[in-house]
Amino acid sequence: MKEIILVKYGEIILKGFNRPRFEKILMKNIYNAIHLIDDSDITIAQATIYIDVKDSSKLDLVCERLTKIFGIVSVTRAAECEKDIESMKETALRYCGPDLKSGTSFKVEAKRSDKKFPLTSQEISMEIGGFLHENCEGLIVDVHNPQITVKAEVRDFKAYVYCAEKKLRGQGGMPIGTGLKASLLLSGGIDSPVAGHMIAKRGIEIDAINFFSFPYTSERAKEKVLSLASILAQYTSKINVYIVPFTEIQLLIRDKCPEEHMTLIMRRFMMRIAEKIARKNKSSALITGESVGQVASQTLGALDVTNSVVDMPVLRPLIGMDKEEIIVRSRQIGTFDTSILPYEDCCTVFTPKHPSTNPKRASVEKTESVLNIDELVKKAVDGTEMITVYPGSHYMN
Repeated sequence: MKEIILVKYGEIILKGFNRPRFEKILMKNIYNAIHLIDDSDITIAQATIYIDVKDSSKLDLVCERLTKIFGIVSVTRAAECEKDIESMKETALRYCGPDLKSGTSFKVEAKRSDKKFPLTSQEISMEIGGFLHENCEGLIVDVHNPQITVKAEVRDFKAYVYCAEKKLRGQGGMPIGTGLKASLLLSGGIDSPVAGHMIAKRGIEIDAINFFSFPYTSERAKEKVLSLASILAQYTSKINVYIVPFTEIQLLIRDKCPEEHMTLIMRRFMMRIAEKIARKNKSSALITGESVGQVASQTLGALDVTNSVVDMPVLRPLIGMDKEEIIVRSRQIGTFDTSILPYEDCCTVFTPKHPSTNPKRASVEKTESVLNIDELVKKAVDGTEMITVYPGSHYMN
């Protein structure tokens, strides 16, 4: 009995004349994600991608990798058989039989994509269901709320049988590469990795920019950020992380600017530097993990002040979410446990006691005018280090 993986995708189907291009990109992303695990054959037909894994011991690992690829809505291990009803019945018994224990309720659902097949979908369901009921002791038929649903699909060349309950949920969204590229301001906190994941889900390639204030932030803090990038890279195949030296700027802000404006001026420098790096690397937008009102620098007034120093779009996918919603998302994508490790980022080491919550542009601009902004931005950009991070890279012991 041959086992194969069936991959279903969603939004791509609605893309009209662009659909073939999006399917090609998704196929490429699948290959990039699994080719080092197994030299699988990957084919596509009738809105389904078929993955024939050569080494059956790698099936679980391949399935796990597939669930992290944007554009895929479900991943299913299925038994392949010939397109005749007797073969389908025997395959259903062998493949699904171990799950059909006495006292289990079940039903069979069939889909006949090949309309030349002599039986209708309902007739296929009845034939397989009757056969399983006769050969599995104690089965209970329940067509409304069964514990097990046996699926049978008749395609152009082969038929496939599987248990619906074993279908794995994919990420959905659009494949990476169908959009342009954006640069994520990646801190070591909970919010920014979630923001990056949400934008990448729309097919956008992601770079990351981190601001590093050694020795006020330790090497462990840098390793933490790279570990977060490695988790995100499971969904994007790789991420280029730009580490920006930020100590000098923060010290000058601390020494020369009023305390209530320190965080805002720091954020304005970050945005200026991030825009320079983004444009240099052909990004079309910046991404931040800001949420309205979460902290003093994220009030509408503060966001206006920080936005005013850049000319490119700033994407804030978390803007209307509360902290609990963000935490739930971070757990789902696997970044939460790393984000809460106790290594401070540069945003937390120079935090003012009484930050301004309703700042005015003119006031902040006057405050920061004592600094040589252009020179400091250029120096930070020139000193930036780029590290390419891949899935599964280990940066913390």
